[in-house]
Amino acid sequence: MAEQPDAPGMTFAIDAGGTFTDLVLDTGEDLRLFKAHTTPDDPVEGVLDVLAVAASGMGMELSELLGRGHRLVHGTTRAINALVTGSTARTGLLTTEGHPDILVFREGGRSEPFDFSIGYPRPLVPRALTVEVPERITAEGKVFRTLDEARLVAGIAELRAANVEAVGVCLLWSIVNPAHELRVGELLEQHLPGVPYTLSHQLNPTLREYRRASSTCIDASLKPVMAAYFSSLESRLSAAGFGGRVLIVTSSGGMLDAADIAQAPIHSINSGPSMAPVAGRHYAALEGGHDTAIIADTGGTTFDVSVVRAGRIPRSRETWIGVPHQGHITGFPSVDVKSVGAGGGSIAWIDDGGLPQVGPQSAASQPGPACYGRGGTEPTLTDACLLVGHLAADSFLAGAMRLDVDAARRAVSRRIAEPLGVTVEEAAAAIVAVATENMVHAIEEVTVQQGIDPRDAVLVGGGGAAGLNLVAIADRLGCPRVLIPETGAALSAAGGLLSDVSAGFAATHVTATSSFDFIGVARAIDDLHARCERFASSAGVAGEVSIELSIEARYPRQNWEIEVPIAVQHVTSEAGVRELAAAFHRAHEQLFAISDPESEVEIIGWRAEVRAATSRSADRRTVRAAVAPSGGARVRPIYIRGEGWVDATIADVDQLAVDATVTGPAVIGSSFTTVVVERGFAARRSAAGSLVITRTEAA
Repeated sequence: MAEQPDAPGMTFAIDAGGTFTDLVLDTGEDLRLFKAHTTPDDPVEGVLDVLAVAASGMGMELSELLGRGHRLVHGTTRAINALVTGSTARTGLLTTEGHPDILVFREGGRSEPFDFSIGYPRPLVPRALTVEVPERITAEGKVFRTLDEARLVAGIAELRAANVEAVGVCLLWSIVNPAHELRVGELLEQHLPGVPYTLSHQLNPTLREYRRASSTCIDASLKPVMAAYFSSLESRLSAAGFGGRVLIVTSSGGMLDAADIAQAPIHSINSGPSMAPVAGRHYAALEGGHDTAIIADTGGTTFDVSVVRAGRIPRSRETWIGVPHQGHITGFPSVDVKSVGAGGGSIAWIDDGGLPQVGPQSAASQPGPACYGRGGTEPTLTDACLLVGHLAADSFLAGAMRLDVDAARRAVSRRIAEPLGVTVEEAAAAIVAVATENMVHAIEEVTVQQGIDPRDAVLVGGGGAAGLNLVAIADRLGCPRVLIPETGAALSAAGGLLSDVSAGFAATHVTATSSFDFIGVARAIDDLHARCERFASSAGVAGEVSIELSIEARYPRQNWEIEVPIAVQHVTSEAGVRELAAAFHRAHEQLFAISDPESEVEIIGWRAEVRAATSRSADRRTVRAAVAPSGGARVRPIYIRGEGWVDATIADVDQLAVDATVTGPAVIGSSFTTVVVERGFAARRSAAGSLVITRTEAA
């Protein structure tokens, strides 16, 4: 990690999405937004492209712009894409003799319990590349069977002959006594030099074997891929003139140096989506002090939804690569984000029952929606929004890209309107309605199904396509307020300017509130604090450092734990332990609508998260585009289901004065997004530059 605090200069926050790569540039005085097409075959090229667009917009050469930068924050989908497409490294697994099927048996569970046509999922690492290690450590940490190094070396030779490119090591109870795993690591370096490996007790010291083995193998399989990506990113940025610090967004909503995350690339799996709730929490608090917010980030490929509850961003260890129970679980805490294939580039189609569907297939960046004129022929949500008048062909991306109305009409007509026997406008409106319902259901999964009433939350919109139907979504959910921040079109990238350099550490130490092990717990927490302090001292950030503790606890005989924040005083006295138990009961009640205050609480794991604050850019305003005066109110027809074509007020967000109000139906445009204000709602521009949309009864 960097040893010196960041020097003053520009900060580049870049999020590489499925369709566009977004840049929020902090000049030190203001914020500026830029977009460029993502380049899936070479994501670094997309990063350089958006920086070149920014340089042009600033009237500079790229080298001059980069020379003024001191920090580049990057959210990337490279890791998740590698896992989904199966383009990770050929990986071997070393595990305790007699337990070669950890990745095969999993934890039980089926995505479709009564559909026996679904085959048994394939393990992440096949049995042919799994080597059993003669050794055994007990749950108490005692050596029951000494490590047989000769047979281990022979097993390593088998992996070498199989041309493995990475190795995961997961031995039973290494989380209690890691001696054998550490020795395996030493022998791997001797007999398989240059091949990266991951030791499970160092990466994810969790109690459950499948989750620990899965996360270990995922991490190992990503090391060659992500090391090459980060090396290419840093070298090409340097060659272009950037000499600052490169930070990568993590799945838990923090940042790490590129070199550090290359050592544990599993942290980058949900790199991009984790930043939207960070930014959403900030803007929700800024615009009215909301501590409960639904963040909806609509990009070109996916609709990502998350929740801020009581000012906290929930995290989950139930993150699956692929379909739950059919894919592979990461077993790692990450920001709880629900993603569905319902972005601007999601393809509309007719199912076997003759009903219109939208997604999850996407036209992505190449070829993109039909209206982009880049070779796409399939109808997408963007094409539909163009045909119903929500988008204007000549003002997309501030006029940098003209949309092809005829191409959109041909695509929607051929694939949707003609099969359904309806007009093109009716078909386009149906596409928008179906996409809206998909998004509503995704939000209900993370709100209603978790005891959160959307009527008590503010809906924060992000992503270039967020405004197209966010008000319609709010209407369906009953949300009283919609908020689209000034940086909303690049919300995830903006989150990179608001996040901290952070890391999390974990330890397993089982105890219970009825017979609390004060000495053992103190030892575990002291070790976690020491690791946090070592990280903070090397973080290269001059800002405030904070350490947050949490426990993974459950009622006796429960199968699963929940994470509960605690303070140090909760583990130093009997009174503190009672407070800890009360905090668990409250959290359990909040999550499951039931608790048992008379029961003892079992604590399985202990976690500490350290955050080193970076310089904030939150209070800076974006530079408003130079838009010629419109010469008074304008109208444009838009198509509304059940009403047909109606006149809607057209406004430019950059021309709206503070507290200026626009009543729906209306379309409010900006350089990078369009906001459709439904009938019965009114939009107001706040002093902070956000669009605040409320029902007209409350406006």
